[in-house]
Amino acid sequence: MWDYTEKVKDFFLNPKNIGEVENPDAVGEVGSIVCGDALRLTLKIDKETNRIIDAKFQTFGCASAIASSSALTELVKGKTIDEALKITNKDIADFLGGLPKEKMHCSVMGMEALEAAIANYKGIPVQVEEEGRVVCKCFNVTEEKIRKVAIENHLTTVEEITDYTKAGGGCGECQAEIEGILKDIWSVKAPEKPSKPKKLTNLQKIALIQEIINREIRPGLQADGGDIEIIDIEGNKVIIALRGMCTGCVMAGVTISSIQEKLRELVSEDIVVEAQ
Repeated sequence: MWDYTEKVKDFFLNPKNIGEVENPDAVGEVGSIVCGDALRLTLKIDKETNRIIDAKFQTFGCASAIASSSALTELVKGKTIDEALKITNKDIADFLGGLPKEKMHCSVMGMEALEAAIANYKGIPVQVEEEGRVVCKCFNVTEEKIRKVAIENHLTTVEEITDYTKAGGGCGECQAEIEGILKDIWSVKAPEKPSKPKKLTNLQKIALIQEIINREIRPGLQADGGDIEIIDIEGNKVIIALRGMCTGCVMAGVTISSIQEKLRELVSEDIVVEAQ
């Protein structure tokens, strides 16, 4: 039996915002009943402010899928679409007080439904099936999705990929390939001596930035009671937030400059660090 938090139990047994918004402005559909989980998210959006004024869901799936979908609707209501796009699968899980690791794919499904709904609102075509080469044929999971989820959640094992995407959890034939993808993602290492890095793909650059922050920058900040959070990475722009004792510190500007200098040294001389 899964070890569910009381909040997961409540949002499963007493789901909020179940159903469909009348005349929705945005619709996001992800998953497949064949694969075991499916979610339809509908939103009502104030077109003058781009603020989400109502959100409802219909889910086919387990207790975690229903609870995650319900939590998602609560999280997005009242937010602008730009604010809503910053919601991650970790935010959904944290809102529920955590999910069993084997059920983290339910929070990922919620995040994907939100992204699909907002793309629908903006008139951006959404593929019926996710683009890219399918790695896991049992659950129709592409290499692109595996890479994206691995980087965003810092996943390093096949078991973790299965927990977050289901990939590898069926016949198991794709597990060796998933392991190869993970090795490719996390094999990017910072050079021992300052030198101009080789040209990186966007995914490799994101992985390297995360690795350097975790290894070179975060320990120093935490030693002084502070911390750092990566908010977004857009090309060469790295948007961060200083946490803990670093919040509001008079030396915050110096800290940000030091972070930028380190990333320019080990990733790309074009890196720009901005604080939120």
